[in-house]
This record gives sequence, structure tokens and C-alpha cells, in this order.
Amino acid sequence: MSASSKSWWLMAALTVPAILTFILTLHRLGARDVCSGNEAVEGVFVQQMVEQGKLMFPRENGRVPMYKPPLFHWTATAIDLATDRKKVTAFNLRLASALYAVAGVILTMIFAYSILGSQAAILAGLTLAGAFQYITLGRFGRVDMTLTFYEALALFSFLWWIGPAPGEEPSFAQEAVSEPMQYVLALAFGLAVLAKGPVGAMLPLAAMVIFLLTEGRLIEALRRISPFAVIGAILLGSSWYIACWVNAEYGFLIRQLGNENVGRFFGRLGAMSPFYYVVPLLLNSGPLSLLVPIAVAMGLARRTSRAEEIRNPRQAAPLEAVHLFAFFWIVTVIFFSIAAYKRRAYLLPLWPPAAVMLAWMVTVASERIGVPALKSTYASLCLVLVAVNFILIPTREARECATDSFRPAAEEIAKVVAPTEPLYLYGFKEEVAPLLFYLDRDAPEFTGKLGDAPPGYIIVPAGVWAQKRGEALDLEPVLQSHHGNRNLIVLHRGKVYAHAS
Repeated sequence: MSASSKSWWLMAALTVPAILTFILTLHRLGARDVCSGNEAVEGVFVQQMVEQGKLMFPRENGRVPMYKPPLFHWTATAIDLATDRKKVTAFNLRLASALYAVAGVILTMIFAYSILGSQAAILAGLTLAGAFQYITLGRFGRVDMTLTFYEALALFSFLWWIGPAPGEEPSFAQEAVSEPMQYVLALAFGLAVLAKGPVGAMLPLAAMVIFLLTEGRLIEALRRISPFAVIGAILLGSSWYIACWVNAEYGFLIRQLGNENVGRFFGRLGAMSPFYYVVPLLLNSGPLSLLVPIAVAMGLARRTSRAEEIRNPRQAAPLEAVHLFAFFWIVTVIFFSIAAYKRRAYLLPLWPPAAVMLAWMVTVASERIGVPALKSTYASLCLVLVAVNFILIPTREARECATDSFRPAAEEIAKVVAPTEPLYLYGFKEEVAPLLFYLDRDAPEFTGKLGDAPPGYIIVPAGVWAQKRGEALDLEPVLQSHHGNRNLIVLHRGKVYAHAS
């Protein structure tokens, strides 16, 4: 095979993981309704940005400030504006996460290629495409994949900037990328904060500091970093918070920094066991997730092979990378294990660096035991997992949402209640965002005595109406909607001569 043919096949192979991720994340992306309260909350905010132009300070149901900073929502809004979409649907709510997932695969492969070569880059990309958690959250309209991309960009750009230790031979990327990469690092830090708050910069930065201390390079890094890069990262990351302060939107600051950051960490929203993450860490994307702790252990043990590194200086960049990524993995796990409130999705940012560590581990193992087929075996395993993800994830999504959607009820309510007529909610003991998303309007929650409800229409769960109807004799049902687990009654004072078909 000629050199040009080999180059063509290599380029084709390098595009495969990104194409597979694109297919996996977009396949039946809008088939499942928005049923989860976590996703619907973000959807309500995106609706207000896209459909009402409230780009800076949208509120759920006209009252509740945003739970997270707005980078994910701005991205979704920008995509809708670019594609001339006027209405937010399940598909375009999730599209931002899907595109960040694909971009994350491309970024991870570029980094793996820069330090390990083409075969490892393909293995790293296939790892992400085969990781169940990565693909699942790439199909979910939340901030997690946005945060994951920018934390990965921060880690990778840091290594491209810091380069090898003095006296070691630079890799291809370190020869091609110079000091301006620190500004990419600053950009990544700032955008990570705008994705999910200060934690987006805290955890990568903590891993970087530990790495520099163990490498004896902290003073070198402090001397090289530009004050303008530091100031730029701080200004970008704090820009939206400053806007909240300047516009006297203190409720957003209290919600974001008080409840969602400090409050979650110290248990204001609930508490889980410190061992909560043991099972998710090992099984969130089996069998790949079972291999990650082994790669982490190998990354931490790298200093024991320093003599070999000196004899073979081209191994310096990969070993430094896995060392940093192992620290990031441990820092992230420890931080969220200490935090009172826990979610499995908090582990998602571990996957891009873990994909590089796994590609490195497979490459090293293949060379040490002299079995080149080990890399092709690992790639085959990932391709099997890709096929499983393609079938299993959309099927699982449809099953979980089969009876929980508010969409049919909201469509019926819209035929009875005009957009300009007052509409209220009463008696809901769950997050109402999934209903609000499909109503596509505000419906304030009334908490007093049902009989004292203000003029207009009131949506009540059927069970609540059965208990409370005696205290609201002048309210009469004008619509009874029964779909799956969603049984709603729409009340009004006096008869209304309209009905849903």
C-alpha cells in the first residue's frame, strides 16, 4: 500500500469515533418526551431565551431563578437562532449536549494523537463512543456535557502549554503549540465556570497544582503564566455573576452560589452516603469503567519508572499526561464523595481524561507483553459497546418515559385554556417543570385554600381534587386528562363550553 493510501486510510479511521458519536447521540434524540424534572427545568429556561428573548435572567414559572449558570442555555439558544428555530422541542433542547459530546470526542482524539499517536487517538475516541454514561448524558438536555467539554479543554490545554520538564525531549504537540496556549487554558477555565459554577475550575486547577508540586514545576509555571491570562479567566468566569450583581438580580446569586454550590455541598438539598460513588464509578459504563481505576493506578505509579523515562524521553509526555489525569480522577472522586449531595452525572467529566488513560494503558500493555492484537481486541470491544449503546439507550429512554409524560395533558389543556387566560397549579408535590415545558407558559402555583383560588383555570392532580373538592364547591371540572401516570383535572368557576377533542 502506498504512503498516500495509508494516509487516506488513517484519516478515515480517525473520523470513525466522531461519526459514531454523532450517530449515537442524534439517533432518535427527540423521540422521548421531556419527562425528567432536571431536564425540564433547563428546558423551561431555554424556552424563555429562545421564545421570549430573556437571555440573561430567565425564571422558572416567572419566579424561580436559574439553577445553573447560562452557558448551556446560551449554546442551545445560539443553535436555535442559527437554525431559525422559533420553538424549543425535546430534540433541540438536547442538541447542544449532543454536539458538545461529539466535540469532546474530537478534542480527546486530538490530544491523544499529539502525545500517543494515531492508534491511541482512535482507541480514545472509541472509548468515549462505547462509554454508556458519556453517550447517555450526550442525549440529555443538561449542563453536564457542557462542563465536561470545557474541563477536558482545560486539562489538555494545560499540558500543551506546560510542555515537558526541562531537559526532556518535546513531543509533536509541544513543538507546535507555544505560550499562547495559556490563553486557551484561561478561556476553558472561564467557560467551565459559566457552565456549572466555580467547581468547573476548582477541580481541574486542584489537579494541576498537585501535578506541578509533585513534578517540582510550580515555580516554573508561576513564572511563565501571563497575568493577562489569569485576569481573563477570572473576568470571563465571573462575568455573568457580575451582571447579576449590577442588575440587582440577587436571587440568582443566592440560588447559584448559596443553594446550588455551598448548600449542595453541605447538605441543604439532601445527603447521601460517602460510599455512594463506589458502584457508579465501577459500573456506569461497564466493562470500560472497571478498567479505569487500573489505568489510574498505573498513572500514579509512573514515578517509579523515571529511569526508564530518562532512557526513553519520548515517553515523558504520555506519562506526565496520565499522571495529571490520575490526580484529576482522584480529586474529583474525593470532592464529590465528601459533598453531602451527590449525582451520578457529576462523574461525567472524568471520561475524556479516562479515555486517554485507557488508550495509553492498552498501548503500553500491548508493547510490554508483545501482543499487538491487544489494541485491536480493545477496539473491537468498544465497537461492540457502540452497537449496544445504539440499541439499548434509546430503548431505555423510551421505556422510562412511556407513562410519565405531561405532553398529552398539556396539549389537551391548551385546547381549553387560551394563552391569555389565567392559569394556575395547585397541589403538585413534584417538580412542575415537565408540565410547564409542554404548556410553554407560566402557571403560578397557588398554595392557599383551593376554594380561594384566584379567577381563571386551576390544574389539579386528580388525587388532590378527590380530597379537596369539598372545600371548593364553586369550582367545576372542565377537563379531565388521563394519560399514563398523569391524571389531571382542570377546574374553573362555572361551566365552560369548550372541550378537547
